[in-house]
Amino acid sequence: MKQLFEHLKDVFVAAALKYLTAVDANPTVSNQHEIGGLIKAGLGGHLPRPEDGSKTHLQATMVYLDDYSDEPVLVEDEVSWYDCRYEDDDRGPEWRLYYKRNSVTERIQETDFMLVALTHEGTLLIMLCPQDSHTEVQLRSIFGAVGTKVGNRLTQVAVDTSTIATPVRLMLARYGIELVVQKSGDEVLRELLIEKFGATFPSTREFSAFARTLRNDLSAIESPDETLLQWMDDEEHIFRILERHIVKQRLLEGFGEDVDAFIRVSLSIQNRRKSRVGHAFENHIEEVLRLNGVAYERGVRTEGKQKPDFLFPGRVAYLDSDYPESQLRILGAKTTCKERWRQVLAEATRVKEKHLITMEPSVSVDQTTQMEEKGVQLIVPLPIQATYKAEQQEWLMSFGQFISLLGAVR
Repeated sequence: MKQLFEHLKDVFVAAALKYLTAVDANPTVSNQHEIGGLIKAGLGGHLPRPEDGSKTHLQATMVYLDDYSDEPVLVEDEVSWYDCRYEDDDRGPEWRLYYKRNSVTERIQETDFMLVALTHEGTLLIMLCPQDSHTEVQLRSIFGAVGTKVGNRLTQVAVDTSTIATPVRLMLARYGIELVVQKSGDEVLRELLIEKFGATFPSTREFSAFARTLRNDLSAIESPDETLLQWMDDEEHIFRILERHIVKQRLLEGFGEDVDAFIRVSLSIQNRRKSRVGHAFENHIEEVLRLNGVAYERGVRTEGKQKPDFLFPGRVAYLDSDYPESQLRILGAKTTCKERWRQVLAEATRVKEKHLITMEPSVSVDQTTQMEEKGVQLIVPLPIQATYKAEQQEWLMSFGQFISLLGAVR
């Protein structure tokens, strides 16, 4: 199978890391939220530098994340790029990036980790989180900068030489980050989506099935891991295309003075984004299992109210006390783990070893150790395994290996 996923250089022109200083973060120390050093870090060289002292305004997605909140703080804002020494004839230029006060900058603190990246579309992605947090490890892993030493000055990320190929946009979408990219066939896709669905959202099953029809170069049998992720990536992309069309139509209709109607539409958009990804993940997992001829049932009860995402070979076998427990399996599906991985422990008491599949990059060693101790085997699709430490990769299971295991116990 040809290379399906993007390298960092396919998404970003340049990126840099640093830990915030008091001047960067604390408005009582400095009246301005701004950072310098982008030129030396290799990022500023890709930005315009007007000679007349004027400012360049750039669109930026700013995100603050931590290890404890399910939802990131995300702001779409405009930042300014300017020479703060333009009127000083005795000194050379000093280019700085100024960002306004918003709900993200209100969260930042001295020593926080910052990642600044410039996309090929000319927009900035600015991600912040507490220093030494698990989120910092994940961001470093996605950008191939786990071993990069970082201080109080911006340090360049080797975007152009990184050999890691992962579904970068899909992994960032987990944080609520949509990197808008116009692909060559998007207009055709848009017309196809409008023709099929009009200005309404279809069910998640229907939409997932449609996403799978867009490619004929995937094999769920030969490459189940890559196929699963590519289907997810494709669905994420076409969902954004359809969403923009539907939202645009609603805006054109207008809300008049009905503030409540506007709020309801806004909330429905956010809720749909949150719930859709998990359902899509299960939909595509199910299709891979089906194509591989695996016997399973999805979302059926075992004991009480417990309903594992996938039960193998099914509920009848599970409830048959004569059916060998060694032949039973369950699979939990979670796009992100955090502490939610523990939920699978209570599911299907006859199954001693639980399996859990996730798209989360670089789960901490502490967490994977706890999973192993509790009898939970983590499954991570192969392309994302590259973000994990070498010793973790030896223990991780791929989706393909899990399917082979199911075949071995049938």
